[in-house]
Amino acid sequence: MDFGMFMEFGNRQKRAEAGSFREGFDLVEAGESWGLDSAWLAEFHFNPTRSVLSSPIVVAGAIAARTKRMRIGMAVYVLPLNNPLRIAEEVATVDHISEGRFDFGIGRSGFTRSYDIYGLPYSESQARFREGLEIIREAWKGGTFSYKGDHFNIENATVTPKPYQDPHPPLRMAAVTAETFPRVAQEGFPIFVGLRGMDIPELKTHLKIYRQAWLESGNPGQGNVYLRVPVYAGATEKAAREEPYDSITYYFNRQSQLISQNTASRISQESLASEDLQSQADRLARLKYQDILDKKVIFGSAEGLIDRLTFLQEELGLDGIVAELNAGNLIPEEKITQSLKILTHKVMPAFK
Repeated sequence: MDFGMFMEFGNRQKRAEAGSFREGFDLVEAGESWGLDSAWLAEFHFNPTRSVLSSPIVVAGAIAARTKRMRIGMAVYVLPLNNPLRIAEEVATVDHISEGRFDFGIGRSGFTRSYDIYGLPYSESQARFREGLEIIREAWKGGTFSYKGDHFNIENATVTPKPYQDPHPPLRMAAVTAETFPRVAQEGFPIFVGLRGMDIPELKTHLKIYRQAWLESGNPGQGNVYLRVPVYAGATEKAAREEPYDSITYYFNRQSQLISQNTASRISQESLASEDLQSQADRLARLKYQDILDKKVIFGSAEGLIDRLTFLQEELGLDGIVAELNAGNLIPEEKITQSLKILTHKVMPAFK
């Protein structure tokens, strides 16, 4: 099983933004030296209290230059917010800088605020995502091409450079809603999943649908599943339960509020059932700490993490874990480093 970390380059109160970059790069260097398989970068816009990671592709280039072994991925690049030709150029460039260590995670985001500020209707996000991905994949073939769509029209473009990896960096797509799982499988993409909006039995059902659609589409193998999930490794079980308490409870309260705030705008633009989104927000708001420990996170000592990961690997058929080491962004920096050290030194070897 592959082990990666999800990175937000989060802001902390009363700290200059430079400190957020320094903390993130320090964690990358620790992960590289301790054998972590990968670092996956979030994308945030117009959210100064949370993160400085508004240009993750630039940060990916910096990580590629600082590392020799670790893979670097996007989790995820929000395709509809950017010009697909520019994305194709930038991703191919980072693929060369890293000498083929780049993974291209893609999605469209479930939140409308960035779209609103950029002046893009969220109702167009699916179509823009689809057209953008078609253009990127065509651009990476290296020839001159044209494209005519509802949102993008291209005449005689030749993108340089071609990707370092042949035919291009591995793609991995995020799935949050039920209808996305078979769609990702039909495209033949590996998948990102999480436990924020669903519990383990629900996710297991969706992954069964993903794998069935994968086989029915004639793709080789059974697909590939990475679970993005908050992870905290403590020196003891007691420490692992107590030390991240404030951060993780804040994290799920924030998620509930974000979904509630997002509901009205998204409903008006996509005609989704408001009760579905609001129900998810309400469930998150009602979570007790024991529910979080049982259903939403992987917290524990090294031995406890091994047991929990073994269960999840067998239950969900996981190929990789993308650990959110500081969900909520309130865990002290030294505790995050300690957690990563336990994860890489005492947990990872059991799955290699």
